[in-house]
Amino acid sequence: MDLGISGKRALVCASSKGLGLGCAQALAREGVSLVMNARSEGPLLAAAQNIRAQTGVDVVTVVADVTTEDGRARVLDAAGDVDILVTNAGGPPPGLWSDWDRDDFIAAFDANLLAPIALMQALIPAMADRGWGRVVNITSFSVKAPIPVLGLSNTARTGLTGFVAGTARQVAGQGVIINNLLPGIHDTDRAAALDKGVVEAHGGSVDEARAARAATIPAGRYGTTEEFGATCAFLCSQHAGFMVGQNVLLDGGAVNATF
Repeated sequence: MDLGISGKRALVCASSKGLGLGCAQALAREGVSLVMNARSEGPLLAAAQNIRAQTGVDVVTVVADVTTEDGRARVLDAAGDVDILVTNAGGPPPGLWSDWDRDDFIAAFDANLLAPIALMQALIPAMADRGWGRVVNITSFSVKAPIPVLGLSNTARTGLTGFVAGTARQVAGQGVIINNLLPGIHDTDRAAALDKGVVEAHGGSVDEARAARAATIPAGRYGTTEEFGATCAFLCSQHAGFMVGQNVLLDGGAVNATF
């Protein structure tokens, strides 16, 4: 299927590895030029060079923390008038509800709520003026089925979901389509860290923890970054113009719900 986005330009946040990298790779394969952002220079430059070599698209890299005003300003300056925005940020640390204070919540909000909102506010007006734009926010299946040990993530990402629900319907008539992509467990560093946390708390091996988690997923496995990226690319495509404000689960069936 031709996604109809060759020649478009995308900003993909936290795209040096994991789900963000999967999205960047999938968009590049469709002929989309990229502005890639991450906080660590080495992995970002390596990922960008691989994408250039494999696809031939133009790739600009910006080493910055988009949770800060200065970092966002540098990313937005490099991005210019992009057609596609993919927001993404690592999840806050796990813990118990009684572990966190106000500063912990503010840090989670900065990364997983306020930074995506600020990027949308900065980039959507020009998309609307041109009559075309796509925004995909990578959130989590926890907005539909909260994860007890990830209360900080549950709280911040659910707030973003509420913001998108209203905003997406205000700008759809101007050709700007906003949706959220909700990953379950994928084979990323984040999943590895969570598996390690299980081992530290309960013993056993990482392989055993991974197998136990995979057994809770109806698909029987972790997702791949490639299939996640392909779904993201579709949501950024010409064919997604009638999908407005949706929360698309990509979780191997882990969330047991009718809707």
